[in-house]
Amino acid sequence: MGPRLAAPVAGMVMAECAQVGLMIVGKAAMSNGMSNLIFVFYSNAFASLLLLPASLLFHRSERPPLTPSLVFQFFVLGLLGCSAQILGYAGINYSSPTLGSALLNLIPAFTFILAVIFRLERLDWSSASSLAKCAGTMVCIAGAFIVTLYKGPAIVTTSSLSNLQTEVFNLHHKLLTPESNWVLGGLLLVADCVMTSSWLIVQASVLKKYPAELIIVFFYCFFVAIQSAAISFFVEGKTSAWSLKDNMRLMAVLYSAVFGSAFQVGISTWCLRRTGPVFVSMFKPVGIVIAAVAGVLFLGDNFYLGSLVGSVAIVVGFYSVMWGKAKEEKTGLATSVGNVEPNNKKVPLLETIVEEM
Repeated sequence: MGPRLAAPVAGMVMAECAQVGLMIVGKAAMSNGMSNLIFVFYSNAFASLLLLPASLLFHRSERPPLTPSLVFQFFVLGLLGCSAQILGYAGINYSSPTLGSALLNLIPAFTFILAVIFRLERLDWSSASSLAKCAGTMVCIAGAFIVTLYKGPAIVTTSSLSNLQTEVFNLHHKLLTPESNWVLGGLLLVADCVMTSSWLIVQASVLKKYPAELIIVFFYCFFVAIQSAAISFFVEGKTSAWSLKDNMRLMAVLYSAVFGSAFQVGISTWCLRRTGPVFVSMFKPVGIVIAAVAGVLFLGDNFYLGSLVGSVAIVVGFYSVMWGKAKEEKTGLATSVGNVEPNNKKVPLLETIVEEM
């Protein structure tokens, strides 16, 4: 791995650790009766308040001018992100968290395909680096499916289930009742994957024109907060649903605002500018490994053979992609997403699409 990739790798690992913590506190808030739409609104609204002064201070000397076209593209980023979250929650509601975890690992594949189509990633079948990236992507996704769908015998076990584990176990069986609409839920989750992959691709294009990560993240959180608030006003009729008097709700929202919307999205955007959307999306399956380790260490979960086999596959696939990226970096074949001016004179198709919106 080259030195140029060391910082993005460390950053994405921290971002995925923050995501695992966000899932834990978010689940606690939802189980306490908080609406997921209102949770999304508060998280992004508080994150916007944090990011506004931070972005102006960090980019005070290198702040590109804002244009109506750029503001509209920020709105599109927010719309894609908000839509992905709504579709994901709806898909899990109609099916199960297990199916949701499995299908969300399609994001690296969709992102890689879209990146190749829009020429954000160069694909040369005669190049060993391109073959390594393709094979590594497939192996990493396969490992994620193994971790999610296959258990096998337990390798590390706990003596007894805690109350929280028992509640989660009972909830899991309730979600697998015949009333669940797995077809509709699966379609919604696939749409969520497409939206998330599109968000990464559009964000990479926006970064070419406006290389100020924190300002982009601020506008993203700002527009997601507005859009989720508008939807919540129609869906949530009770004013009590907006209350943050409960300590669990308040702590979950604050954690989500600082470490979720602000830190995680900010780090991901910084890494995306320097490495590209495929690199960032590859850490979605890696997050499953982090979640499995966190479950064993902090929640007393059992560690199964499927988790071990899948984790090894994810590491092998991830290393293959990193090797391909490092080889391209050495040979100068990698497309730099962060460059405002592309190496070639052809205008990428995605820039034309976004400019026409």
